[in-house]
Amino acid sequence: MPDALPLSDKHAIVCGSTQGIGRASAILLAEAGATVTVAARNETALRAVAAELPTPAGQSHHVLVADWSDPDALGERARAHVAEHGAAHVLVNNTGGPPAGPVFDAKPEEFVTALKMHVIANQLLVQATVPGMKDAGYGRIVNIISTSVRQPIPGLGVSNTTRGAVASWAKTLANELGSFGITVNNVLPGFTETERLASLIATKATKQNTTEGAVADAMRASVPAGRFGRAEEVAAVVAFLASPAASYVNGVSIPVDGGRTSSI
Repeated sequence: MPDALPLSDKHAIVCGSTQGIGRASAILLAEAGATVTVAARNETALRAVAAELPTPAGQSHHVLVADWSDPDALGERARAHVAEHGAAHVLVNNTGGPPAGPVFDAKPEEFVTALKMHVIANQLLVQATVPGMKDAGYGRIVNIISTSVRQPIPGLGVSNTTRGAVASWAKTLANELGSFGITVNNVLPGFTETERLASLIATKATKQNTTEGAVADAMRASVPAGRFGRAEEVAAVVAFLASPAASYVNGVSIPVDGGRTSSI
């Protein structure tokens, strides 16, 4: 039987963990016994999440306050954090997507901003945490991206471009780090009940001069499961990839989308 607390001796840093998939992932990793550092910009919200995380292994959880729009400062804070609280064995990269809009209309600076907050920030977080993973002989890097890696989503031009860049970066990194006992994988959420999805539905409804309900119904109809996903369902895959059970899963992008991408 698998260990009931497979991550009881591990430290996980979960980015974007004040809400949605990030928060759900932090909860499940804590339930698996990990000491969890929740990371985002809003210190008040982070402390509220940290206070509610379970402690089945008697672990103490931490807070890392940083702004992904300033990757250099983020990297410095991450390095200082692991120096103070110990090596991170699990890194969950999770950052909100860029604003919606056609790729043709996007300004160059929109791409620069998005790449800084995703590719560059991820790179600096990896550089801050991988030395400790190598020393431990155990590392799990999980990037929460989007099904746009498989099929571009209309109206999300900058996001589609950036998410694809993250996926290619991750595959390259997986090849480089696999021999150290470190895996790098991507989770591709489909339509999941989060604030991000609600915002996209509202924007689409305005542009199409229709109701949010009509837009949501059309989106659900494209999913074989017939419904939107829950943050906890995506987090379950994150928790698996972070566990020892996933030691031979490396360099892959796993859709968690109710079968939608297989029907496109």
